[in-house]
Amino acid sequence: MGRSLMLPVACLPAAALFVGIGNWIASFTGGDVVSTFLTTAGGTVLNNLGILFAIGLAFGMAEDQHGAAALAGLVGFLTPMTLLTTDSAAKFLGYADATALQEGAANTFNAFSKMNNGNVFIGILAGLIAAAMYNRFHRVKLTAALSFFSGKRLVPIVTVAVMAVVSLLLLFIWPVVFGALTTFGELIMSLGPIGAGIYGFLNRLLIPTGLHHALNNVFWFNIAGIDDIARYWQGAAYQGDPVSIAGYHPGMYQAGFFPIMMFGLPAGAFAIYKNARPERKKAIGSLMLAAASPHSSPALPNRLSSPSCSSPSRCTSCMPCSLVCRWPSPQQWAGRPVSTSRPVWSTSF
Repeated sequence: MGRSLMLPVACLPAAALFVGIGNWIASFTGGDVVSTFLTTAGGTVLNNLGILFAIGLAFGMAEDQHGAAALAGLVGFLTPMTLLTTDSAAKFLGYADATALQEGAANTFNAFSKMNNGNVFIGILAGLIAAAMYNRFHRVKLTAALSFFSGKRLVPIVTVAVMAVVSLLLLFIWPVVFGALTTFGELIMSLGPIGAGIYGFLNRLLIPTGLHHALNNVFWFNIAGIDDIARYWQGAAYQGDPVSIAGYHPGMYQAGFFPIMMFGLPAGAFAIYKNARPERKKAIGSLMLAAASPHSSPALPNRLSSPSCSSPSRCTSCMPCSLVCRWPSPQQWAGRPVSTSRPVWSTSF
């Protein structure tokens, strides 16, 4: 799941560059056509994160990563977005319209008002269900009369049916879940630096599993009402005063990453170069320079923290130490033969 979450997360640097450059221009001009155009372009990603997560998770977790899984993720996400609008939910719950729902049950109205294209929670749910439906039904063969809908064509149909049932359940469950998420977000935000420390500890703890990206979504986006990125970019324009919660400061769940990503990892790359075998220094220096260069900007992808080696004989650590440093590799410690072919490196965040 962690690797699949990287598909939609990989779109965020583009949004960050557009919004960052747009805001930088606006700081000098006070807001003009160019800055407005750039920030609006960045909103293309930020305002549709739910769709991106639904498609990315469905595609990434499908057995053969087929496009039918991505389509199933999209239609699966659109199903509750259509069924659970404030107007539809009001009628299903016995109210005349959305206004009557807001007057009679404000918390329920607030919960269903978050059923939009930016709802990452529903996007992740739809993506997981679509991937499960694809893995279960993409090889199913129907009778001759229905053979056109066999196999991969069956997956989006089944996904819509399942998500319709899920939407019915969410009609009663979502207000409770939304209230719990909002309460959790307000609690964490009220803890101030302690809350940021808890987030940082859990983020580092989940890195080996890749699920730290799921945790990031809770703090960075509007899953639990924290929405740290939008609060930081929009400032006081974000639904009123962004610092109305005591102890919270916009951007506090991101700022701690910048010193490590921009300076700590390049320093680690330099240490790897310094400790490389003499005959490998030139190759390692080129590799580390290329991997560390993007860290000069926090908006660019992290290319250094988790490299992988495509050699058939892989080191059991995060880096092939037989290539980088002077210490023997685990294979050499165990007395097993080590491949003499030069590994081909690829780095990914």
